[in-house]
Amino acid sequence: MESVMIHTEQFNEGVGRRKSATARVRISPRKEGDGSVMYVNEQTLNEYFVSEPLQNITFAPLKTAGGNATFFITAQVRGGGTTGQAEAIQLGLARALEAYDPELRRSLKDNGYLTRDPRAKERKKPGLRKARKHPEWSKR
Repeated sequence: MESVMIHTEQFNEGVGRRKSATARVRISPRKEGDGSVMYVNEQTLNEYFVSEPLQNITFAPLKTAGGNATFFITAQVRGGGTTGQAEAIQLGLARALEAYDPELRRSLKDNGYLTRDPRAKERKKPGLRKARKHPEWSKR
């Protein structure tokens, strides 16, 4: 595993959450033509998320914002599963892009990238088997 060199340049940060996953995403601009590079927990995006749909989920706000600017992106993710982590990175990246250029807000918001998905697992209640599943009732 190679270590990631953190740039000392100016960066913008965004925090994203989904289910029980939390992602802290930092972006810093790169030179034109270099292409955007993303590291997740000190691994490249392709190493961390093996499936292509999850890779597409994380890069979606960047594609919506336009391919003019290229960024060096680092994400620290904790908790949750792979889908929750990918969607947490997506929200964090969208918030970081908005902090970088406030004019991107309209296009990001129209595509739903700035909206936090509030759905999470419901807590277990006392006397129940799960959140809502209860023991079978018998009359006698």
